[in-house]
Amino acid sequence: MMKTLSTERARQLFQTARVARLGCIVNGEPYVVPINCHLDGDHLYSHSLPGLKISGLRENPHACVQVDEIESDLQWRSAIAFGKYEEVTKPNERSDVMSMLLRKFPMLTPVESAIAIDGFSPEVIVFRIRIERVTGVSEG
Repeated sequence: MMKTLSTERARQLFQTARVARLGCIVNGEPYVVPINCHLDGDHLYSHSLPGLKISGLRENPHACVQVDEIESDLQWRSAIAFGKYEEVTKPNERSDVMSMLLRKFPMLTPVESAIAIDGFSPEVIVFRIRIERVTGVSEG
């Protein structure tokens, strides 16, 4: 039977998830991509190289991030955080966020790893989703 998760339990899913899915609008259409992210308070932090999602988020900052924990077809949990995209541009804050992300996800993609190793290159866009609400459901 499907149940609504408490906000606290939904937020816990973000703490343990290895992969999340970022939803945004690109060229007027829904666009969903996998990302790594870290929840800290009311912010989900992530990073990216320039591309479609960054262009779309700069044009329309409304976004959602979804995570799940699937044990079987009949036993799973899913949560979605809704909020607004913000770029992290202050050098010290960018460095802190990238260090935090590298600690949690030491194996970034090969391109990102090469760029990140050189001192957090400005090519890497560091961003957060300022969370406005979180919902979740579970089955089983």
